[in-house]
Amino acid sequence: MSTPHPAEEPRPPFPPFDAESAAKKVRAAENAWNTHDPEKVSLAYTVDTVWRNRDRWVTGREEVVAFLAAKWEREREYALRKALWTFAGNRIAVRFQYECQDADGQWWCCYGNENWEFAENGLMRRREASINDLRIDASERRIHGTRAEGDESEIPI
Repeated sequence: MSTPHPAEEPRPPFPPFDAESAAKKVRAAENAWNTHDPEKVSLAYTVDTVWRNRDRWVTGREEVVAFLAAKWEREREYALRKALWTFAGNRIAVRFQYECQDADGQWWCCYGNENWEFAENGLMRRREASINDLRIDASERRIHGTRAEGDESEIPI
């Protein structure tokens, strides 16, 4: 393993992934994103991470923090679910859904796929997210807050 950048604390599990370690990475990401804490979330990524999020490119942790801070200011009551789709070597593919409310009170269900690539130290160095947005009524919400301890349910379809 190469010498990590001082700001990059290793984050197990490490690649290559098996079913159990890939599932742990997915759940850790879900839990972190549900904190709505951009600084905490950014620590799971390499300092030079590269993202494509919808039609936007984000490079490096500083941009990740700014991106997430703006996201969670705009997307209120954000609640996320992720599910492992597949894995191989140092890559994981994920399905996800999240619900949020905009400043006008409109609820949204946002869903899509992410492709992740990890460095040897277990930090994500690349994230590509394709996301679709669907307007929903408050009565149609299915994701309310973080997952309860022991909840292993699938993403609602």
